[in-house]
Amino acid sequence: MRSFRFSNLMLVLGLLFIYAPMVILVIYSFNASKLVTVWGGWSVKWYVGLLDNSQLMSAVARSLEIACYTAVAAVALGTMAAFVLTRVARFKGRTLFGGLVTAPLVMPEVITGLSLLLLFVAMAQLVGWPQERGIVTIWIAHTTFCASYVAVVVSARLRELDLSIEEAAMDLGARPWKVFFLITIPMIAPSLAAGGMMSFALSLDDLVLASFVSGPGSTTLPMEVFSAVRLGVKPEINAIASLILLAVSIATFLVWFFTRRAENQRRKAIQLAIEEAAADGWKQPDPRRAPTPVAA
Repeated sequence: MRSFRFSNLMLVLGLLFIYAPMVILVIYSFNASKLVTVWGGWSVKWYVGLLDNSQLMSAVARSLEIACYTAVAAVALGTMAAFVLTRVARFKGRTLFGGLVTAPLVMPEVITGLSLLLLFVAMAQLVGWPQERGIVTIWIAHTTFCASYVAVVVSARLRELDLSIEEAAMDLGARPWKVFFLITIPMIAPSLAAGGMMSFALSLDDLVLASFVSGPGSTTLPMEVFSAVRLGVKPEINAIASLILLAVSIATFLVWFFTRRAENQRRKAIQLAIEEAAADGWKQPDPRRAPTPVAA
């Protein structure tokens, strides 16, 4: 009984430690006072003022754009890397390739950002591209970082798949590319969605890599918030952070809702198929029983 109460206490304390700062941030985003630490009553003027803050809103739009590009590219590259790691049994350099795929997971972002910065500078001197660092260089850096997460998530899903389904499709004459798009992709769709959302969140949250590979006019939202917080927390920062929390909460709820509905539909379909099979087996006569003789 004591362990049960202790575990509940630890759970409550852990949830408070995680979510209490977020709740305080949302409350103070409605503070009418310009001083964040002084409560001046309820007001929504900081949310209205976001529309006039063109610098902050442009940073938000730029971060969302880069995050969308990163999610698409990271899912594509990470999925191909996962297929190589799980479906190609032996090839020269497999261990080296696996280490290179997972290296960004454990490598400090400072080292990754500095390496990419030196790469872009060397490429600009040798081939003349990129002429200036901006959205494209940030996108490449984020894709390099996020593709490793996608590869790990998709690899775990691919190792759990039943290969007999794909083999049966190829035995029936389906081309490998058709099997991949019509059978494999639908079966690993949850892992692709998880990898895409993870890449989107990591790109939207990144500060270190963007600081190294960004240039003039390509400031992202984390960079804008960090530079503003260094001079003191402004109420607009609380407002934009509250809007991001709202958007993430809505997106998470929608994903959970549609995933749960799809799972319920799948269970109902399986149950219906079992009941129909049982009904057909009940109605069908047993072929082992001898036919009843008919009187002349």
